[in-house]
Amino acid sequence: MGRPVTHFEILGQDAAALRQFYAQAFGWKLGSPGGDAMEYAMVETNGGGGIGGGIGKAPQGPGHVTFYVSVDDPAAALAEIERLGGRTVLEPQQVPGGVTFALFADPEGHVVGLFKE
Repeated sequence: MGRPVTHFEILGQDAAALRQFYAQAFGWKLGSPGGDAMEYAMVETNGGGGIGGGIGKAPQGPGHVTFYVSVDDPAAALAEIERLGGRTVLEPQQVPGGVTFALFADPEGHVVGLFKE
């Protein structure tokens, strides 16, 4: 695989209920939700198989599920995506002291994330 999927998010209106549902349905262990408005909690992989992710409150709308693809340069990747018929949804954003992420829509409107560690 050229650029792997490295992160996922499940966001909705009731973050606590979503966390409880996924923890019970799949035995996922979750970190403590952050104190921010998104009530975001990381899914703990403890070095096991699979990719990391997070569950939290959608900042707007009914919520969504997004996967993130690892890239070296999110801005360059967005330029190529637009050349191929996609569209930028969110310009690259850097989490203070952390990763950079961006969002795009493919030609059919599916929103996918870009992720740079």
